Amino acid sequence: MKYLLSEADQEFKRLVESCEFPVADFNHQAHIRLAYVYLAEHNIGYSVQLMRDTLLRLLQHAGIDPSQKFHETLTEAWILAVHHFMKTMASSLSSDDFIAHNPMMLNANIMMTHYSAKLLFSDTARHAFMEPDLEPIPRHGE
Repeated sequence: MKYLLSEADQEFKRLVESCEFPVADFNHQAHIRLAYVYLAEHNIGYSVQLMRDTLLRLLQHAGIDPSQKFHETLTEAWILAVHHFMKTMASSLSSDDFIAHNPMMLNANIMMTHYSAKLLFSDTARHAFMEPDLEPIPRHGE
């Protein structure tokens, strides 16, 4: 299986990692795109670490208190979800191709089918990854 990156994906990653990407424009689709980019290059564990480090650095650079914005469970859960949908495809040419074939990933509320609001919006879930309490996120071997 091959998950490729376009030149635009590479430039997007560079802009985000160098904190040149505007935080105001870093929406849900940008999160999905960055997750795809990291997973195309790395395993789940390292992708989670990269995503965490990049988001924290981006928030700090923008002067935003990460403890108010960053959510550990959502970060890892979206990496797992993107990984799951990547594994349902034989290949992908880019993050845009991946998203075009998996438009449900753009629904930021999809995690509510896996997590109760009580768990997902808890301080515990904000600061440490919590497994879903409603429905597991499918996992595939790496």
